[in-house]
Amino acid sequence: MRQDFRCDCPFTSALDILGDKWILVIIKQMLIEGKETFKDFAESEEAIATNILSAKLKFLEEVGIVIKTKRPGNKKTNLYLLTEKGLALTPILVELATWSDAHLRDLHPTIVNGESMESLRNDKTAFAKALDKKYREKLAGN
Repeated sequence: MRQDFRCDCPFTSALDILGDKWILVIIKQMLIEGKETFKDFAESEEAIATNILSAKLKFLEEVGIVIKTKRPGNKKTNLYLLTEKGLALTPILVELATWSDAHLRDLHPTIVNGESMESLRNDKTAFAKALDKKYREKLAGN
């Protein structure tokens, strides 16, 4: 698949891939919540419509952010897993969460505020590394 980009700007090019309102949500669900099947995503609290979910997963696969594979021992169930390109987005997700924590609480006071957010506030680099490590360990177990 050839992706069309609006211009040669690296920022705009990244937004051409990641700027859709569902793309980073799906990646967050994979990385942080451990979602990996269509059913996992479809049952999430974000309530993404199944036709949109299907299109976004296919797009993420086409641009190399996720791979689709089969669950070992169950060839009927598709698994969606982050690639190295997808895992490289971990620091971006951490920065977005940090920004949201610092700047959106007045607009959305029920944003999660627990142990994970405290860990993020204390050392976002360590938090990002821990997310990456946890995901890689999960992959090794698949």
